[in-house]
Amino acid sequence: MKNIPPLPALRAFEAVARLGSVVKAADELHVTHGAVSQQLRTLEEYLALALFTRHGKRLSITEDGRIYALRLRMALQDISSATTDVLSLPRADELIIAILPSFGANWLVRRLPRFLAAHPDLKLHLRASLELVNFQVDRVDAAIRMGPGGWEGTSQIQLFADDLIAVAAPHFNGGQLPRSPAEILAAPLIRSVESWSNWIAAAGLPETQLSGPVYSDSNLVIEALRQGQGVTLTRRSLVHDALRQGELVQLSAITAPYQNPYWLVWPMRSHGTAKLRAFADWLTAEVGDYLADVRGIPTKLP
Repeated sequence: MKNIPPLPALRAFEAVARLGSVVKAADELHVTHGAVSQQLRTLEEYLALALFTRHGKRLSITEDGRIYALRLRMALQDISSATTDVLSLPRADELIIAILPSFGANWLVRRLPRFLAAHPDLKLHLRASLELVNFQVDRVDAAIRMGPGGWEGTSQIQLFADDLIAVAAPHFNGGQLPRSPAEILAAPLIRSVESWSNWIAAAGLPETQLSGPVYSDSNLVIEALRQGQGVTLTRRSLVHDALRQGELVQLSAITAPYQNPYWLVWPMRSHGTAKLRAFADWLTAEVGDYLADVRGIPTKLP
């Protein structure tokens, strides 16, 4: 590229223009003030333009210098931002995955040791958040999302569709668990963001007004369940392992489809990388095992 002066001279000029002092600029740049003065002369000679007027040891920036300093400051900020971005990009031996906290805590994390054992040289970072990751800004390799799919500028694999089930702890109500839909709805409810409407319709009951505390975080709901505080309607994926281990009990064979499937989503910069292929292959295999387990084990209800 043409017409690019030496970078040390540009940095020295920008610092002096901003701070109004050669001495202060030298302190900021950790050089002598003589070195800063030399860089200013170098830049003025390169440009064949006076950037300062000199009154003894005092400098006053010229109008040309003021305009140049303003544009230069913006350019240096762009360089700084670009450098920060490239330094924060995931490395070949790092895998950064954005996940939903509930899915991570109740489904993904307990399966990850198998992935880590198969890829011991890969440094895994999980970033849990309810916010939708912006691949243009957030430096991640991929994300696990719920939604309709079709996110612009990404590639994606649908992992599985979930369903909603009514569950409680085995010791809830002294072990006298509600089983019929009417009994379940009459029990103390721990409500979440999940709507009961489709489940109530599947049970053949009229829509009814529900009561009980509302928790916006599924992890809080599941902890309240484990403590025996009530009954809830939740995604099967979040409680499947707890059901298998006897920590929770599915109260009814009635289910309702959950509207948003899970997806593995990644930006074009991650496409085809070995680490993403490894994770995608492992994750789809784990999903296959999970779905086979769900289909192959009948719900044990009286």
